[in-house]
Amino acid sequence: MSLSKARSRDLVAGFRVTSGMITVHHLENSRSQRVLWLLEELGLPYAVRRYKRDEKTMLAPPSLRKVHPLGKSPVIVDDAPVEDGGAGQASRTVAETGAIIEYLTEKAGGRLGPPQDREDALHYRHFLHYAEGSLMPPLLVKLVLGQIPILGRHAQKRLQPMIDVHLDFVEQELSRREWFAGSAFTAADVMMSFPLEAARSRGGLDDARPATMAWLDRIHARPAYQAALASGGPYKYA
Repeated sequence: MSLSKARSRDLVAGFRVTSGMITVHHLENSRSQRVLWLLEELGLPYAVRRYKRDEKTMLAPPSLRKVHPLGKSPVIVDDAPVEDGGAGQASRTVAETGAIIEYLTEKAGGRLGPPQDREDALHYRHFLHYAEGSLMPPLLVKLVLGQIPILGRHAQKRLQPMIDVHLDFVEQELSRREWFAGSAFTAADVMMSFPLEAARSRGGLDDARPATMAWLDRIHARPAYQAALASGGPYKYA
């Protein structure tokens, strides 16, 4: 559990929310590591419920479906009561990494959200969606193909040039500025962490792209990142 304390009241997506405990349903070696990291950066109080992958299929356990019908991670449950002018509710469940990232930055009063500068804000929104919408899919396909003997290895070779286009684009962007949304660290950097860590592990990212590797070194050195590792347990991409 984070030792940081949150604000007593924040505005979340148009609702006034009283701070409470956030439970992160965290699957090992997954996208949910980013949620733990962001919570540490924002100083919001949270608890972690850990789940292990099936040793044969590497899929999430069926018990996650009790939390959300899709049975995927990350999922958070915010037990802060919501005042919406009506009946309200005792807790709020949020799934999907990008949606959770936006929810948490709004809950924290906009901290680590879109910068004030219009160009930086555009970069922020681009990379917030680019991480899962464009960069992660070919990396995931490469992982799946790697589990198919012979044919999979051949297909992987054909897929790598597609991944390289993305990695070259990212390298170019990080050669122009320190962080993805400008001169300051934001939640866009949190969103981009998992696909780039995966790319370093299995997607061909190495020292030939020094700006991207330096960015990875910077995020891994952040105290909140290290605190999230301690909170979430083993994470093979760090």
